[in-house]
Amino acid sequence: MNAVLMSMRLPFLVLAPACVLLGVATTLATGVPVNLLDIAVVLVGAVAAHISVNSLNEYQDYHSGLDALTDRTPFSGGSGSLVQHPDSANAVKVAAYLSLAVTLAVGSYLVLRHGLAILPLGGLGIVIILTYTQWLNRQPWLCLVAPGLAFGPLIVVGTHFALTGEYSQQAAYVSLVPFFLVNNLLLMNQFPDIEADKQVGRYHFPIAYGLTASAWVYGGFLFAAFLVLGLGVVFGVLPPVAAIALLPMAAGIVALSGVSRFGGDIRRLLPFMGLNVVAAVVTPLVLGVALLVRA
Repeated sequence: MNAVLMSMRLPFLVLAPACVLLGVATTLATGVPVNLLDIAVVLVGAVAAHISVNSLNEYQDYHSGLDALTDRTPFSGGSGSLVQHPDSANAVKVAAYLSLAVTLAVGSYLVLRHGLAILPLGGLGIVIILTYTQWLNRQPWLCLVAPGLAFGPLIVVGTHFALTGEYSQQAAYVSLVPFFLVNNLLLMNQFPDIEADKQVGRYHFPIAYGLTASAWVYGGFLFAAFLVLGLGVVFGVLPPVAAIALLPMAAGIVALSGVSRFGGDIRRLLPFMGLNVVAAVVTPLVLGVALLVRA
């Protein structure tokens, strides 16, 4: 059981609720009454999807031999649970697919309630879960944007649709903030594993284009996130209180300085990886709370 829980990477599961919160906030901003049970259903589906992709990644990385090659950090290389408890591999696989079944059940409920219009979001989410480790990690550009797509547009816009039965331009706009920041979260976390990943056939962005290009992309995504939030406040798409989310996002600026200087030195990069987590996880959470206060 301990290995199963470790494979879920529990500390990082806060990201899904933070992104659900953004969708709830854009819903309340429209004046639509929200049922707490509906929020709970969406939250369960989002967290189950996150657990599924994490557990499946652990199981597949163990069987590919990658887990035995990586130098784990608190932010990369997986939990190492199956290296310590190889007899739990089947249990981790079962947990991954049970979590996926929960996500599918929630999706089916939402289709019955709101119709087929939510299928493109749900279907793409399932594809990302099932292909992330074994296929997307071999496609540099798709791997680069898949994490942000899952936690940004799919969860934020999907939450808004699940609660209202309608798509929202504001939800789509707000979802760009986690889109750019979560892409950066996974991008930097790939740095320590480059050599190990090469050995098992992965071909993500840092392998394909190198550390310098990856640092530039990190900076570009970070600038885009600042631009989305700043312009949203200036032009009234977001309320002025949303500007408070710039504070945790600023941790990404320090992380950028670290990845630019120490991308190949994992020991020195480690503190900046922590700041990268702050930018990617805390910013959507603070933004969601700010939008709720305004709503």
